[in-house]
Amino acid sequence: MNAKKPQRRPWLTLPSSRYDQHSAMLFLAPMMAVLMIVAVFPVIYSFWVSLHDLKLTRPNRVPFVWFANYVKIFQDPLFWESVGRTFSFTVMSVLAIMVIATMMAMLLNEQFRGRRILSTILLIPWAIPYVANGLMWKWIYDSGYGALNGLLLQLGFIDKYVVMLGDVSKTMPLITNAFVWKEVPLATILLLVTLKSIRPDLYSAAKVDGANAWQRFVHITLPSMVPGFALVMIYESMMAIRHFDLFFILTEGGPADASHVLAWQVYVETFRKLAFGTGSALAYIMAIATFTLAFFIIRSTSRKL
Repeated sequence: MNAKKPQRRPWLTLPSSRYDQHSAMLFLAPMMAVLMIVAVFPVIYSFWVSLHDLKLTRPNRVPFVWFANYVKIFQDPLFWESVGRTFSFTVMSVLAIMVIATMMAMLLNEQFRGRRILSTILLIPWAIPYVANGLMWKWIYDSGYGALNGLLLQLGFIDKYVVMLGDVSKTMPLITNAFVWKEVPLATILLLVTLKSIRPDLYSAAKVDGANAWQRFVHITLPSMVPGFALVMIYESMMAIRHFDLFFILTEGGPADASHVLAWQVYVETFRKLAFGTGSALAYIMAIATFTLAFFIIRSTSRKL
């Protein structure tokens, strides 16, 4: 006698159609709507604003000027000077961050007493907010009671307190130093994670083949750290190109426009001159330059992976 198969109760089964792509899109719809409102719409609207001659000094007259704001920006000599300063600031900052972060990551990758304490101390600059970081370095560079002046005076490098941020030749290096101090911890963590992913057997095989420490570093460590280098370069370049806080707190674009970078020019055009059309155009130029730089970094490093 054949046993009767138990029948599946319909209320215990769920139709597979509920898990198809349409159902997934239905669940994702609220999140997509929020992203459209918060992220996509402001980007599109700011581009639309950049095509208008919008000034809050005359809000009732907003002519549509097509790309006249972009042409005006490219014809402005101050814009190209700002591009040069932004480029030099970005190159100095990223190179310094890469070198210091690489050395710190290799140090923390070794086993020694106090490594955890050093790792904790390293995170302090990263944990400090950008505005607090700017105020701290403003006090350090102060011409009346600054710690840097006091240290140089004690060491005999200067015979009296000097105005650090008032010297055109010193302004950008000093701002770069404050920026690097803030950004090195995160870059170190990213490179340290890359170092941890290198297989130990590669070093063991290289030792067997007679490779010394320098050869192992050049032929194993550096090639394996290319993804980490690419990530740090992209992130820090983006941060340097659009950085504004230190320039606002320390110098406000001075002295004599010595620290007048693109981010500061966007602020001046938008919130001091109230020219929102020109300010939006400048912001879009910065965004396109940043994305272009990131694209070339990704493309050049992906060939080496």
